Amino acid sequence: MPVLDIQSLDLSAVVAIFLASGLVVLLCGVRLTRLADGFAARSGIGQAVTGAVVLGALTSLSGSVTSVSAAAAGHPALATSNAIGGIAAQTMFLVIGDLVYRRANLEHAAASLPNMLSGSVLMILLGLIPMAALLPPVTVAGVHPLTPVLFLIYVLAVRATDRAGRQQNWIPRQTSETRVDQPDEQARRIGVGLPLVLAILGLGAVVGVAGYLISGSALAMASTLGVREGLIGAVLTSTVTSTPELVTTLAAVRRGALALAVGGIVGGNTFDVLFMAFSDIAYRPGSIYHTLSPDQVFLVLLAMVMTAVLIFGLLHRERRGFANIGFESASLTVLYAGGVAALVWAF
Repeated sequence: MPVLDIQSLDLSAVVAIFLASGLVVLLCGVRLTRLADGFAARSGIGQAVTGAVVLGALTSLSGSVTSVSAAAAGHPALATSNAIGGIAAQTMFLVIGDLVYRRANLEHAAASLPNMLSGSVLMILLGLIPMAALLPPVTVAGVHPLTPVLFLIYVLAVRATDRAGRQQNWIPRQTSETRVDQPDEQARRIGVGLPLVLAILGLGAVVGVAGYLISGSALAMASTLGVREGLIGAVLTSTVTSTPELVTTLAAVRRGALALAVGGIVGGNTFDVLFMAFSDIAYRPGSIYHTLSPDQVFLVLLAMVMTAVLIFGLLHRERRGFANIGFESASLTVLYAGGVAALVWAF
């Protein structure tokens, strides 16, 4: 059955739920970005770390609920495809952000050590998934040993990224187009404050519920097409549950918070890998990693290649390219379009 059972509703009601939820995500996402930018300034941890941890986790709530619900209901293909497909879709959102930011290539202007570290950690986490799938299906209380390892790596990576952002042992060369991610001393003296924290958490919860409704209504609309669950998760639900990331990315770019925009995507993608860990716990028949089909392994590898291209762009820092976007944005577009086409036609 679908993650959100709205099969009893007629099509007009389903479409209304979809559109209303999308509007809620749009409004809350813009406000959430502003609050996260303020949190970055007042806490002193910087835009990149705030985007990777705070914004990335909160905007991923809807996708997490979708994957865990699907796994608990006995639909591992939907759970895993939604998790990994969201990473590819959200990386593609940076291309849209690059198109919106006209002054220079987004990866050039937003280069920062925390964002590069987050991307490297994402590569590590993604690479462990097919490795686990190739090993014997050992479980402890129905949970694969990789699951706690993913959580541990994520926690250690967050600490390392935060430390790197504070110590500034390595910084990109400053150019006229670089947007420096550094604390605002006046804002730091004001402090974070409980109202700001509660507002961020409250909006994150609303975005999560709205994203959950988006995914449920999208599944209901697609259920009559006879499309396999893996494809629905990889292309449809992963995209619609990633709507908060698109909204917050564009809002951050428009505000000039470029490190926050990139950090929100890369950090959100890293958190999305934990969907697999949560889903493994929820999936009671055994290891969810050993349910991966060839198209899902292909999706993991696609996400890894797209992340590698993004890191390369952050390091290479092409200032301008064709249509005022960098080569990495053009490459990501080709990779994502080709990957989706392969999922539809080759598997």
